[in-house]
Amino acid sequence: MLTFHTLDVFTDTAFVGNPLAVVLGADDLSVAQMQTLAREFNLSETIFVQAPANPAHAARVRIFFPTAEIPFAGHPTLGCAILLASLARPEGDFDTKLVLEEEAGLVPVSVSRRSGRMLAEYTAPVIPHAVPGEAPLPLVAAALGLAQADVGFASHAPGIWQGGPAFLFVPLASRAALDAARPIEPHWSDLMDRAGVDSAYLYTPGVGCDFEARMFSPGAGIPEDPATGSATAILAAQLRASRVLRHGSQSFTLQQGNRMGRPSRLRLSIELGPDGIEAVRVQGAAVAISEGRIAVPREV
Repeated sequence: MLTFHTLDVFTDTAFVGNPLAVVLGADDLSVAQMQTLAREFNLSETIFVQAPANPAHAARVRIFFPTAEIPFAGHPTLGCAILLASLARPEGDFDTKLVLEEEAGLVPVSVSRRSGRMLAEYTAPVIPHAVPGEAPLPLVAAALGLAQADVGFASHAPGIWQGGPAFLFVPLASRAALDAARPIEPHWSDLMDRAGVDSAYLYTPGVGCDFEARMFSPGAGIPEDPATGSATAILAAQLRASRVLRHGSQSFTLQQGNRMGRPSRLRLSIELGPDGIEAVRVQGAAVAISEGRIAVPREV
């Protein structure tokens, strides 16, 4: 039997945010066994904790959708780091730093506890960059069930960016358009094929935050995601392309998951230098929900 914990991430309130399963002691699991367990939990992501290759690091981790392994994801990184830090320090306030070995690279995470509230901030392992693909405006609108006038605002236009995973970023003109958007077949599959991705991240100017967002990835087994840390980090490249960043440090607050009844709050910090983006960080809270034991799947 394996020990697991579940947490709600990008929130400090139980039963909202983005749920996460963390499986400890996963060193002897095969990829197929980890995939089976991820399907069993059936959350947007499950993270498996193994012994690190470098003993100075906290852990090696593997992250799985219900359908496939991915090299990096934000809410598993934050939730896992918060869990490991809290297990090491069960009581009292603290500040600590740890490094997770992910398939995309080393991910430094700062973790703190203040009066019981757990907060973490990770530095993205990859500076986001453009990738080939196309997203014609008429197809983007049709794939989301929107009018073409609903897509884009100010200097923001659709873009395709990668920073570990890749996303199609779609700015929308209003919160009403964000509410109305949903994947429409066969246009959605056509758009994903032409963009070369399996996920679309939609955002619009928010109320009480800089941006409100939604993320759809039905082909990866995620009809909608309550909070997408990796896409939030990669949004840095989209914002730079939209000419809204200034040199130096800048932060944005984002809300996601509101339309799912799982409101999440994320903070994106970007350092922009003369030659481009130098660092991207994402911050969020997490709360423990459950823990237990789960059987080891048989090898197929």
